[in-house]
Amino acid sequence: MSERLHATQIDLPEEIRVSVIRLLNQSLATALDLKTQVKQAHWNVKGPQFFALHELFDDMAGELDGFVDDLAERVTALGGTAMGTARMAAAGSTLPEYPTDIQDGLDHVKALVERYAPFAKHVRATIAETDALGDADTADLYTGISRAVDKRLWLLEAHLQAPR
Repeated sequence: MSERLHATQIDLPEEIRVSVIRLLNQSLATALDLKTQVKQAHWNVKGPQFFALHELFDDMAGELDGFVDDLAERVTALGGTAMGTARMAAAGSTLPEYPTDIQDGLDHVKALVERYAPFAKHVRATIAETDALGDADTADLYTGISRAVDKRLWLLEAHLQAPR
């Protein structure tokens, strides 16, 4: 990320904005990657739970789209440049690549759990980091994302916890 910031009247010191922008762009990359991985599951799911999982995965991708937009807009509000192309996301994401050799619905659910859990952990860590930097607004943004991601993780895990 370029250290050059755009002018803003937001009263956070520049060094804090630079630090927060770095965190936001890391989250943006990971959220974009997660969204495309959820769409990968959405397009390729097969099996008796196809329709329900196909719809669930589409809802999840839509929700992630909202987070992506919120994260990118917060970057620009703070005077930064949102780093949101597919190549930027691939280079900056902390998630493992999505497996392409699975089709079964529960295998897709498991793969998504394995990606949502580290994203949830990352989001929770950034709440504390942005709060410690004195940016309560960004911490609040992350808190909202955290609640939603934890709920999605719960919904996914419930599929795997059912007795067979």
